[in-house]
Order: sequence, then structure tokens, then C-alpha cells
Amino acid sequence: MDKVTDSPSSWEDLYSINLTPKEIFVKLRKQVEGHQLGLNFEFNESQENSYNTKLVFKPLTPERKWKFIYEPKIGDVRLLTNKIPIGKFLNLQVGMGYSFHDHSAGWKWKLTTSLGGDGISQIRHKALLPIFPGFDVRIGWNAEYILPDIHGAVGTGEPIIGMNLGRLYTSIDRVEAILTHAT
Repeated sequence: MDKVTDSPSSWEDLYSINLTPKEIFVKLRKQVEGHQLGLNFEFNESQENSYNTKLVFKPLTPERKWKFIYEPKIGDVRLLTNKIPIGKFLNLQVGMGYSFHDHSAGWKWKLTTSLGGDGISQIRHKALLPIFPGFDVRIGWNAEYILPDIHGAVGTGEPIIGMNLGRLYTSIDRVEAILTHAT
């Protein structure tokens, strides 16, 4: 009888946890008369010297349907819809924009979900931690997993029973420090 295969050499081979965020955002928000004006400072750790600034304007109502974004570094102005649910797991977002550098206008659409990935099961989530009134921290994390499986064969040269214990890879993708001033 053949022995069980595909065993990891240790338990540490079954998981990987990365606590260093890839993106760090500092968001300054001012709420005035039912609208929010925001200034975002974005730092991307995966690219050297990657820094971006965005000016964001949007209504504060729960049924808000749009937001306006201006990125001075690249000269883009965009008007984006809120994410529109399509079914239980899909969201559609549509945007129109103008690039001052290219002198061109256009529109984009994006279909997103919190599930799925590149052939690997994946969960993406953002958790909001209210520190005190006017200061929140939002952590965007990602978990990719390969589910365990048991397999086998007879007469093929493969083991009678084989087992893959699965894998789990988790990481913190982004950390946002959000300072809000309401009037």
C-alpha cells in the first residue's frame, strides 16, 4: 500500500501572513451642509516613491449615487457612480472623466466582487475601527485560500490515498487613517 503524499514539511508551510500594508492612506474630510469634501494622501509601498493626492467631493446621504474626484498629479477629473449591486455578489461602477494632460474625455466601467481571484478562492474585506469621534482607521485585508482535498487512484502509479491540506495566505492590503471634521 502506498503512503499519503503532498504533506507539508511543517505547519508553517500551510499559511502565510503579511502584516505590512501595501498602501497607506491619510484622508482628511470636512463635512459641510450635507456634503463631504475630502483630501486623500495615498502612499503605495509596492512602488518606489509612489505618492498621489486626490480631492473628493460627495453627498453624505445614504442613498448617494455619485462622487467627484480630482487628481492634480495626473490631471484627471472623474465623476463616479456609487457601486450598483447586481445580484448577490457583484457590483457595477460607472465613471466619466477628463484628462487635462491628454485633452481627452471618456468613460469606464468596473465589475467588482469581494469573492474570487485568479483561480484561487479569495476574500477581500475592509474593517472600520472607530478610534474616537472624528478619527477612524480602516483596514483592507485579503485572504486567499486553497481548500484541502483528499484524492487517490488505483493502478495508475499514483498513491491510493493522497491529501492536500490546503493553504492560507493573508495580507493587509491597505490602512487608511480617516480624520473627519463636521460643522
